Amino acid sequence: MTPSHILVAVTDQQINFLLERVLKSAGYQVTLQQNAAAIKRSIELTSPALVILGEKVEDTSGLDLADGLLRRFPAVPILLFVSQETPGLLKRALQLGLSDTLCLPLRSEDILKAVQSSLAKQQLRKEWVLLESRRATANLQQQIGEMETLAGLARSINGSLDTDSVLQSVVEAAVKLTNADEGSLLLLDDVTGELYMRASRNFQDEFARTFRLPIQDTLAGSVIQSGRPFLLDENTPQKIKTAYLVQNLVYVPLRVHDSVIGVLGIDNREKKIPFRDHDVKLLSALAEFAAIAIVNASQFSSTEAERNKLGTILTRIQDGVVVFDLDQRLVLVNQMVNGAFRLGDENLVGRPLREVFSNPDLLELAESDGKSKTNRVEITVEDGRIFSAQITPISEVGAAITMHDVTNLKKLDSIKSDFVSTVSHDLRSPLTAILGYVELIERAGPVTELQRDFIHRVQISVHNITHLVDDLVELGRIESGFDTRKETVLIQQIIQLVAESMKKQLDDKGQTLQVQLPESLPAVFANPVQIRQMVENILDNARKYTHRGGVISVNGEMDDQQIILQFTDNGIGIPQVDLPFIFDKFYRASNSNNEIPGTGLGLSIVKSIVENHQGRIWVESTLDEGSTFTVVLPVVKN
Repeated sequence: MTPSHILVAVTDQQINFLLERVLKSAGYQVTLQQNAAAIKRSIELTSPALVILGEKVEDTSGLDLADGLLRRFPAVPILLFVSQETPGLLKRALQLGLSDTLCLPLRSEDILKAVQSSLAKQQLRKEWVLLESRRATANLQQQIGEMETLAGLARSINGSLDTDSVLQSVVEAAVKLTNADEGSLLLLDDVTGELYMRASRNFQDEFARTFRLPIQDTLAGSVIQSGRPFLLDENTPQKIKTAYLVQNLVYVPLRVHDSVIGVLGIDNREKKIPFRDHDVKLLSALAEFAAIAIVNASQFSSTEAERNKLGTILTRIQDGVVVFDLDQRLVLVNQMVNGAFRLGDENLVGRPLREVFSNPDLLELAESDGKSKTNRVEITVEDGRIFSAQITPISEVGAAITMHDVTNLKKLDSIKSDFVSTVSHDLRSPLTAILGYVELIERAGPVTELQRDFIHRVQISVHNITHLVDDLVELGRIESGFDTRKETVLIQQIIQLVAESMKKQLDDKGQTLQVQLPESLPAVFANPVQIRQMVENILDNARKYTHRGGVISVNGEMDDQQIILQFTDNGIGIPQVDLPFIFDKFYRASNSNNEIPGTGLGLSIVKSIVENHQGRIWVESTLDEGSTFTVVLPVVKN
């Protein structure tokens, strides 16, 4: 075993000699230092197990130096040598967190006892940290296990059409993940109006086959009627109308569209461990899987029954389908696409895609063949309908474009945005009034320090809400197209202006902003105010989530009549599970620190600005390594 390394910094040469001799004779490795700078450098390079400081090092008090060292190296224990101990000195040493003190006269056994005690305390701290780390790891492993179970169910649903097998897997997963005694999946019988047991775990087969439960005056029935989960967690078990006695019970609804078709439940007959809200959430997620399996089974049953009419169904489904071969010639166009693009009754099979369609977005998506940076676009047709179109390459055939009508979703989003904008505007007046009256409190008479602290907290909260309202109003303005003024804009000039305005904030965190844009970067036709806001939001986001001393870079290039901007940081990154939702309103990544201010609207505003300029934005991120936001904007066309 490598001997423990002890750093000794005492100005008295005799004491130095004594400490070195005693420690080396006990098998310790000893390094002697005489000044503060050398001590800090030695700690950084060698990470000693213990530091022994003298009462004075050069012109610095040993206690003051110990204070600085503990702030910088909190894991290194420090022993303080003094010529004479006083109550005041011992009190301050205790307050600073020093491991122990040594004073004259020095005896070998006292020195070794103090050193061994300090090292033993440090070892206990390390073991405690390791134990806590293991506990955290165990919790993380449990969460990973839950995610793997859910992912396995998702694969099972996607890969199997055996409804009974999938539903049985859902019930078994519910029992396993919640550590319950029993589990059951009850479905509503459309004929009798009663609940029957479709799948179960740890119930007798005869009981499961004959089980029937009315809707009225039962807990499961109340979940069907209310559509809300139910958690029973009582000290005394209750006799419920399920023909068995339970200690704890959870029911969650099974939803298909807007209807509740059954309940998924778990219970404990013997165990007295109560279920938690986390169990309810897990059960709700499993219930969604069960509902999906039921829907899939229903859809498969219908498809199987009409298998001989597949061609007719394909041409008449509500979603648009365009299939073309490797030479960009049409293979199939269904009726929805025919009507949306007004193609007429002529037989189009075999004709080149460009002869049939003139919509530039559809043609660009088709010619990308699924190999572009994004394989999904929104297409607006002449009658005003909006479709979400996605291309899927088909090996040895060509590709298929599917088009889903999202007009109603767009309208709902617009209605929601209008509502948020209206509420935000209505909040301005009361917020202003609150802030005004709070500022008048101190003018009305003297206040105590505690009251002044409360007033300050109110002001901070009002300012935070005001910032949120401002972001909501700005988002509403952008989404509604209120400010449509556009002009020729040099993007590199705007980025330089934003970089200069953020210099102080970056310097405060010791961060570096590197802007590398080609001088020949062409202009874009854009709203300069919105483009500047987009750049500010992305860079401010990078600044907030990048560690002190980090690096943020902005790179740009020209590619086929469009500018590609990449904003890269080496910050905390974004978990993969959060990436699909990072541009949603009010969404903040799960690893974001609550101490970092934010409304969750910054990236939503960025996305709205980019889309308002016919551009695209996406993010790539690796946890603990950083993120890259890519913005693509079309250049000015002559």
